[in-house]
Amino acid sequence: MSLFMDTSSELIHSLLPIFLVGTLGATPALVGLIEGVAEATASITKVFSGWLSDRLGKRKLLAILGYGLGALTKPIFPLAVTPMEVLGARFVDRIGKGVRGAPRDALVADLVPPGQRGAAYGLRQALDTVGAFVGPLLAIALMAILAGDIRAVFWWAVLPGVVAVLLLVVSVEEPAHLASQQAGTPIRMADIRQVGSDYWMVITIGAVFTMARFSEAFLVLRASDVGLAPALVPLIMVAMNVVYALVATPAGGFSDHMDRRKILAAGLVVLIAADLVLSFWNSIAGAMVGAALWGLHMGLTQGLFAALVADHAPPALRGTAFGIYNLVTGVILLAASTLAGVLWQEFGGAGTFAAGAAFASLSLAGLLAALRQDTAPGIRRVIEDE
Repeated sequence: MSLFMDTSSELIHSLLPIFLVGTLGATPALVGLIEGVAEATASITKVFSGWLSDRLGKRKLLAILGYGLGALTKPIFPLAVTPMEVLGARFVDRIGKGVRGAPRDALVADLVPPGQRGAAYGLRQALDTVGAFVGPLLAIALMAILAGDIRAVFWWAVLPGVVAVLLLVVSVEEPAHLASQQAGTPIRMADIRQVGSDYWMVITIGAVFTMARFSEAFLVLRASDVGLAPALVPLIMVAMNVVYALVATPAGGFSDHMDRRKILAAGLVVLIAADLVLSFWNSIAGAMVGAALWGLHMGLTQGLFAALVADHAPPALRGTAFGIYNLVTGVILLAASTLAGVLWQEFGGAGTFAAGAAFASLSLAGLLAALRQDTAPGIRRVIEDE
């Protein structure tokens, strides 16, 4: 399900920045704003969908609604004639992502033994990421077949989106005991406050990580900036997502057996390296290497954060916990992407990624201080009886 929807989305997103700038006349700052608003919308929506999935005990129903919205927005992109229409489509698409995200992630935790969560979330992230490089590869092939007609390429994204929804409807079965245990359970602010300090530490670390990372749309712009032909620009997302997919599952599995914070620290080191390469290696090869390092960072960290949230959230509040995490990181991603767009407009791509390296270095310093002082021992790894 994740594979097909991400194939659909990335087929569009791998060309969307150059479509916005080259065809619709958007500025890099506007691209950053659109991407930031889109991701923040998804994150804010996840709070409500996560809470609702806890209250109803109907995670699959909400996931169907979210994936359905995502599929319905795909025809808007080839029909767009202004950046505002793209913004609207991204807004609705990300509402769909927000509706499905927290219930889906909570459903994974409902279905998987606690001792295998890192591996399970890593696998889900890996399959999602396989779609994220299959989509750009399809975009490249279709650009060649359709003589560079981006709008015609966008129409092909409708098909895998529909397949994703059908897979969810037909093949995913929600545990019957979940609905019986949770249906109608009132969720109160007092319950949320009781999730514990370790959960809020996870939220804090996730927020700091997100400050050091902005939208991948800027990887696409960087590839175009250093001279990659428009028809081949999706290769930048292929380079990122191949590495991401290969790393996510083993990284998640390793995190089930060691201090998760050490893997997070390694991920930040890689992000700093990616930013420096993208800033100072001003060539197509540099863009590709930087994108691959960016994918390595994502593979080391993103599935691991999902496992940390699942570790420290009470089962009855798991959807809400994922929603809160995504709200915090989404709002910060909005700020980070907007700032990246402004920096790009003022200082170019090199300045944007140099600033990213500085933010990542500050984040790494804070995490290393926490490791030395062992101020957050509870977020290493949790195996609980459920």
